[in-house]
Amino acid sequence: MIRMLLIKYRQLAAIIMLSLLVAFTAQAAENNTSSHPVPSKTEETANPSSEAGKFNAGEMIIEHIIDAHEWHILTWKGHSVSIPLPVILLEQGKLVVFSSAHLHHGTEAYNGYKLEAEGPHKGKIVKVKEDGSIDEAAKVPLDFSITKTVLSLFISVALLLILFLSAAKRYTANPNRAPKGMQSLLEPLILFVRDDIAIPAIGKTKYMRYMPYLLTIFFFIFINNLLGLVPFFPGGVNLTGNLAVTMVLALFTFFITTFSGNRSYWVHIVNTPGVPWWLKIPVPLMPIVEIIGFITKPFVLMVRLFANITAGHIILLGFMSLIFIFGTMSPWIGIAVSPVSILFGVFMSLLELLVAFIQAYVFALLSAIYFGMAIEEHHHEHAPEEGVQP
Repeated sequence: MIRMLLIKYRQLAAIIMLSLLVAFTAQAAENNTSSHPVPSKTEETANPSSEAGKFNAGEMIIEHIIDAHEWHILTWKGHSVSIPLPVILLEQGKLVVFSSAHLHHGTEAYNGYKLEAEGPHKGKIVKVKEDGSIDEAAKVPLDFSITKTVLSLFISVALLLILFLSAAKRYTANPNRAPKGMQSLLEPLILFVRDDIAIPAIGKTKYMRYMPYLLTIFFFIFINNLLGLVPFFPGGVNLTGNLAVTMVLALFTFFITTFSGNRSYWVHIVNTPGVPWWLKIPVPLMPIVEIIGFITKPFVLMVRLFANITAGHIILLGFMSLIFIFGTMSPWIGIAVSPVSILFGVFMSLLELLVAFIQAYVFALLSAIYFGMAIEEHHHEHAPEEGVQP
């Protein structure tokens, strides 16, 4: 059974399709906040906390949880050490490709393009004139850049493919041997998804149809949640806390549920049985409630995953920031606060490990429940006829 689940071609197809769709949509939702542009001189003057050399907790936290056109590694002696990523722009049918290193963190323009640091186009790459001002006549180019979120997505998908293809190869080569190595790690999780999520929610006769997708989203969310807890490259990216990523995952569940729905499913939405007629006529109150619930299901999936993962990162970084915030007041206060901050940080890290698994479980479980509701057959009981034994 495990061998069949691992080598099922539909799972591999689901992973590839999921990664491509998220890759091309993740950066679109982050264009307004990407690349943590450098504040302007006016903002620095108005905000004393942005003075050079002074720790800004809010800026540090936002820098770690939003998308960017470069992968920041560390700051060494006042210089940012980062991995530049390719900028891919489409302007009036013309494809423009260059490295984000030419943008110098948004402080300079390159080849007529600049990462805007303020105004309505803040965080977007815009067309500028020779004097550095925005060319208002030109439209904002379409941005298909490989951002930090997209690169992290590719890394996680590659990791998933390596794990599952290697495990499937071992099962194929040694079908009758006990699992070992990576197999022994993956098999309990696969059985958990099958026995505790898919079968109870969907049923023993139809669950196999949805197993490739349920396994894909479970491991995709779980692996990326774990990578987000790693504080150094290639981890530390808030991928599952990106609203565009969670939106695509929720839309997958929504469309599969919609196209899987049978006649009974749609009848229960439009004309719910057992509900008094006065809740349907003259005002179709119950159908409206059911349709709203039908629409809000993917929204709930999207926001729950996004909010839980992002909140965990913010709280953890907030505890670590306390050391530097109190350290700016007095070095001794910073030293005194550091053990408490570290203990709370360790506690939050352990809690986030639990949340990483719970959120993957909840997303897969709710998806399976929606699938089960869509394909469930409702058999209405009728009163027995006279002379016929019930």
